[in-house]
Amino acid sequence: MTLRLRLLLLLVLSFLTAQGPAMAQGANLTLRVGHFPNITHVQALVARAFERQGRNWFAERLGPGVKIEWYAYNAGPSAMEAIFANSLDLTYVGPNPALNAYARSRGDEVRVIAGAVNGGSALVIQPDSNLAKPADFRGKRIATPQFGNTQDVAARAWLIAGGLRITQTGGDAQVLPTSNPDQLSLFRSKQLDAVWTVEPWVSRLESEAGAKVLVEEKDAITTVLVSSAGFLAKNRDLARRFVAAHRELTEWIVKNPEEAQRLARDELQATFRVDMAPELVARAWTRMGITPDVTLAAFQSFMTAAQQVGFLRGAPDLSRLIEAP
Repeated sequence: MTLRLRLLLLLVLSFLTAQGPAMAQGANLTLRVGHFPNITHVQALVARAFERQGRNWFAERLGPGVKIEWYAYNAGPSAMEAIFANSLDLTYVGPNPALNAYARSRGDEVRVIAGAVNGGSALVIQPDSNLAKPADFRGKRIATPQFGNTQDVAARAWLIAGGLRITQTGGDAQVLPTSNPDQLSLFRSKQLDAVWTVEPWVSRLESEAGAKVLVEEKDAITTVLVSSAGFLAKNRDLARRFVAAHRELTEWIVKNPEEAQRLARDELQATFRVDMAPELVARAWTRMGITPDVTLAAFQSFMTAAQQVGFLRGAPDLSRLIEAP
């Protein structure tokens, strides 16, 4: 082989590597997308339910040869670790894990490319409880889905704002990262005084354990769509088409709430063995604002809360956090 031919082959290989898996429109491409088995990740649940019916909502809109591969996580920090490990391209996730990952990578690894759901999270207490304000939680046990996730930060910030000393390992009250299914059983057995979580677990705690809602986050961002910065840089057109399909699906969900609820229930049961009654999902639905829009101002408030509870040091520049493909 001549030197010129070797150089030409090296240039071609370098070009293919730099372009990544989405270079060719007709190439076989697997797009790896994460989400949680929560109603607040309804776009992913509905899309997966459609796929089981043979209707590939995203793949049909992304071009020939594109396949969606779904990955489920209990909470945001795990999903963001998958982004860092290059195991995911996109994920539905809460704002605080996205913000923490952005700050941790100095803005180099994570981009928020769309909104998904607002609201749908709440602090619930035992039915016979007299807890009413943060000071009442001194010595109490409050569960959250995962250390550093959106509800975990919200719980800690609320307690600190009310005058309690809360550390990452203890303080005046115990904030206990606990998976959502375990929260329900521990709450029933009175091993937890309160839970700060998301739907459908808020409604399940109400209906199955008699929980009372003390604090409801009606307008706060609960779920956003995040991209790996590297994936976005190499596959911007594909990311743009995914966001367009996400927006179209969001609009369909808003216009067809009953069918969307049924599809979400079917997916939770089929994939995650979570059987939810129609009235339970309908109750959760009333707490959610389903929207593809997201603003930087909302993330500024999350940053303040994360700094307050010690998850962020300093004030990272958020100018690159939200990026439309």
